[in-house]
Amino acid sequence: MAKVKETSKKQEEIVPNEPEIVTTKSAMDKTGEDSVETVVRKKLTSLYTLQLIDAQVDKIRNIRGELPLEVQDLEDEIAGLETRIAKFNQEIAELNMEITNKQNSIKESKELVIKYEAQQMNVRNNREYDSLSKEIEYQSLEMQLAEKKIKEFEVTIQTKNEVLAISDQELEERRKDLEVKNSELKDIVEETRKEEEHLKEKSALQEVNIDERLLSAYKRIRENARNGLAVVPVERDACGGCFNKIPPQRQLDIRLNKKIIVCEYCGRILVDGEIIEDITI
Repeated sequence: MAKVKETSKKQEEIVPNEPEIVTTKSAMDKTGEDSVETVVRKKLTSLYTLQLIDAQVDKIRNIRGELPLEVQDLEDEIAGLETRIAKFNQEIAELNMEITNKQNSIKESKELVIKYEAQQMNVRNNREYDSLSKEIEYQSLEMQLAEKKIKEFEVTIQTKNEVLAISDQELEERRKDLEVKNSELKDIVEETRKEEEHLKEKSALQEVNIDERLLSAYKRIRENARNGLAVVPVERDACGGCFNKIPPQRQLDIRLNKKIIVCEYCGRILVDGEIIEDITI
């Protein structure tokens, strides 16, 4: 990061390799009177106020806990079961169609056997008789094979129907669970909706008081932080976010409010306790 040296009201000199967010003099240009300390203090006050508001929004969302994720998981599970059931029903329908085809095949073979047996009564020589006998034998084998296939298909259908019944029961249970979870989530959302909307409005209004560069840094840090804290106080000589010790000289720099400083370990913006005491939301 970089350190700013004041040269004039419209120029900046940036010194690299400092773990800080460089401030601009836009606020000083507007008034022509504010000191660097006053400008930085205002920026930190606005940032920490925004952090407090956003933290309350996070708290409301935490009240919902894992319910939104549980609802999503149940919806995904239900969709999977419905797909599975549809696939089983399609396979069963195809097997039933195969059974119908085999039954028609058996019927045709029986008709051919009757036909060939009738022809055997009128043969003129042994060769014709033997030929018809082979056809009758072939059709008999075809009937046996078809009957065997029908039995296999029926066993497969029975197995799939058993699995289908279990899947249907699971689907019904998951739907009931989803109904309960959705009801719980709806109640919680309804209870906190107005408060959350009010806080979001306050957050949007507060963002107007922060210049675009700092606001982008704040949002980026907040997204990367596990607890959503982008601006933290110095507590017991340590960062209020990652709890790593802060050197005495850096603590002094934070108290002097001459520049916006971030924690060299976690990257969160650090503020002095005096600023926190003056903030009310």
